[in-house]
Amino acid sequence: MLKFLLQKEFIQVFRNKIILRMIFFMPIFQLLILPWAATFEQKNILLSIIDNDHSMASQKLIQKVISSGYFKLADYSTSYTEALKAVERNQADLILEIPHNFENDFINEHKSEVMLSVNAVNGQKAGLGSSYLGQILSGYNKELIQQEKTFVQIVSKPYFQYNTEMNYQNFMVPGILVMLVSIVGGALSSLNIVKEKETGTIDQINVTPIPKLIFILGKLIPFWVMGLVILTLGMFISWLIYGLLPLGHFMVIYIFAFFYLIAFTGFGVIISNYSNTQQQAIFLLFFLLVIFFLLSGLYTPISSMPKWAQIITIFNPVRYFIEVMRMVYMKGSTLLDISTHLYVIIIFAILINIGAILSYKKTN
Repeated sequence: MLKFLLQKEFIQVFRNKIILRMIFFMPIFQLLILPWAATFEQKNILLSIIDNDHSMASQKLIQKVISSGYFKLADYSTSYTEALKAVERNQADLILEIPHNFENDFINEHKSEVMLSVNAVNGQKAGLGSSYLGQILSGYNKELIQQEKTFVQIVSKPYFQYNTEMNYQNFMVPGILVMLVSIVGGALSSLNIVKEKETGTIDQINVTPIPKLIFILGKLIPFWVMGLVILTLGMFISWLIYGLLPLGHFMVIYIFAFFYLIAFTGFGVIISNYSNTQQQAIFLLFFLLVIFFLLSGLYTPISSMPKWAQIITIFNPVRYFIEVMRMVYMKGSTLLDISTHLYVIIIFAILINIGAILSYKKTN
C-alpha cells in the first residue's frame, strides 16, 4: 500500500514544474547571493575628516585610514559644525577630527589625541566603525613608536583556529544549507498536501482504508528524499563556488540530516493539517520559519540574545542543525561530538511526527 502511495507522490512531484524549479534553482541562487550579502562586516563607512594640523603625520594617518578599505572619504570639513551637518544629511557616518599641533605633541610629549564622533543611529555600524578606526589608530601609533624607538614593544601574534582566513562565507554557507533543507522539508511538503485539499484529491484518499501512519509516511518520504538531494546539491555548489568542504565526514552530516528532515517534514504535515488553503499555509509557514531562522544563530549569535530568547532557541530544531553543520564543516567534529544534538533532534522527530499523526483528521 505504501509503495503505490509513494509512486503517486513522486509522479505528482515530478509533474509539478514549480517544485522542480525550486529544487534545482533555489540552492544555486541562494548560495550565490546570500553568503556575500549576509555579512556583518561593514565596508565603505562614510567618513568626514577635519584636519586642523595639515602636517605630514596627519596626512599619513588619513591615508592609512582611507586605504584600509573599511572607510570611504565623504568629505574634508573645515569645522566640526560643517562635518556634523554632513552626518545629519546622512552623508557621513563618522567624524575624525585631528587637532592642531598633532605632530608636535607626539614628537615632544610622545602623546597626541584625535576626536572621533560616531553616528549611532545604526548601533552595529557605529560600533564596528569605531572599532575599525580604533584598530587603525592603534596600528599607526605603533608605527610611530617604532620610528621614534622610544619604547620596547611586546608584539602579540594572534592565531585564529578553525577559520584561519577569517572568511565570513565559511561561517554563513553551512547555515544557508540548513535554511534550504528546511524550506524544502517544511514548506514544500505542507503546500503539496494543502494543494491536494484544494483540488479534492485528498478526499479520495481519505475514503480508502489507508491508515494514518501509512498516509503520513507517503507524504514525508518524497520530501525527505528531496531534502537530501537539495543538501547534496548545495554542498556540491558550496565546493564549486567557495571551495568549501567539511573537515569532518560527510556521513555525520547525512546521519543528522536524516532525522532532521523527518522532524521538519512532520512539521510541514502539521501545518497542512490546520490549513485549508495554500494562502493559510503560506502565512503560517512564513510566520514560523522567520522565527525559526532568526532564533537559530544563523545571523545573530545565540549568546548575544536576551535570556528569554536563548530559552526559546532550546525548542528550535533549526538551531541544532546549524550548529552541527558549522561544527562538521569548520571543526571536523565527529558523530560523538554531535551526539547531544543528535539525541535532541531524534526526540524532536518523534514528538513532531506523533503530533502530525494525531492532528491528521481522516474521515471514512
